[in-house]
Amino acid sequence: MKNNTGKCLILLGCIIFFACCKNPAKNNSADNSDPVYRSQPSLKKVTDQIMQSPNNADLYFRRGEILEGMHLDSLAVKDYIKASNLDTNKAEYYSAAGNLLFESKDLTGSLKWIQKAIAKNPEDLKARLKIAKLFLYIGNHQKAIDQINIVLRKNVYNPEAYFLKGMVFKDMKDTAKAISNFMTSKEVSPEYRDAYLQLGLLYSNKKDPIALKYLDDAFMLDSNDVFPIYAKGVYYQTNKDYVTAKEEFRKCILRNNHYVDAYFNMGYILMQQDSVQKAYRQYDIATRIDYANPTAYYNRGVCGEMLDSVKQAIADYRKAMALDTGYISPKLALKRLKVKF
Repeated sequence: MKNNTGKCLILLGCIIFFACCKNPAKNNSADNSDPVYRSQPSLKKVTDQIMQSPNNADLYFRRGEILEGMHLDSLAVKDYIKASNLDTNKAEYYSAAGNLLFESKDLTGSLKWIQKAIAKNPEDLKARLKIAKLFLYIGNHQKAIDQINIVLRKNVYNPEAYFLKGMVFKDMKDTAKAISNFMTSKEVSPEYRDAYLQLGLLYSNKKDPIALKYLDDAFMLDSNDVFPIYAKGVYYQTNKDYVTAKEEFRKCILRNNHYVDAYFNMGYILMQQDSVQKAYRQYDIATRIDYANPTAYYNRGVCGEMLDSVKQAIADYRKAMALDTGYISPKLALKRLKVKF
């Protein structure tokens, strides 16, 4: 999960339901004409099987799993729904469609399919946790907790349930209860990495140095993700230990030189230390890594203006505005410089 829970409803568009016809084999052939269905051996094999047995729900479900693994989500959802239409008794078909729609942020569509899964199988704890996440996303905390409690009554050792409950309390700004549930989550499952991350972030907000231990633990559990290193840098930066903060950001960049947030933070610290030229270089790198980031251009413009490169600063402010027409800071900068937007 991300650090801050988003609250949005994004419609994926209409899912086309193909009506059954008198000649199912012919209709199925049209459905499966997309070349992607034969783009790799496993897909070709199951598609050929579908052509032979067009009413076999399990074949569509299996192909949906392959498509999902290839990140072809819209086609995967279509196959999951086809499977559920052919066999209305399999809760896992409904759950698969709901899970994928949830990951695609189609919360309205997801809720419908996950509810169908629970109706078929009230013991589907994963589906209940997914519904709890949906309620968390829309800010209905009590309904989220109700679903989580159902899961915990069935399985008191479910680490995801405690973690999700912690996220609900975090969203409610109840830090003590959030920490308590994250602690339980990691105690139940010592390798539940997200719990360590959240503990690190919450204790970091409290400026408690124990945050560093939890962030180190999280990094040890997955050294491919440099976020814990970055978060340690933020901890030191917040506590104005700029020397150590820069060390952490450098470590972050050495492991992942495309981690743009580390360049932003380095630039900020360098500006606090009156190293504007060095800060400019950090923001310049940020614009090359994330060329559509308006803040990178604005910050580079601020440094350029401080270095008396006014023409370049104006160009950066205009670029920032072009990328985000609602961005106020570059507008104010251009107004201050008395130039047209």
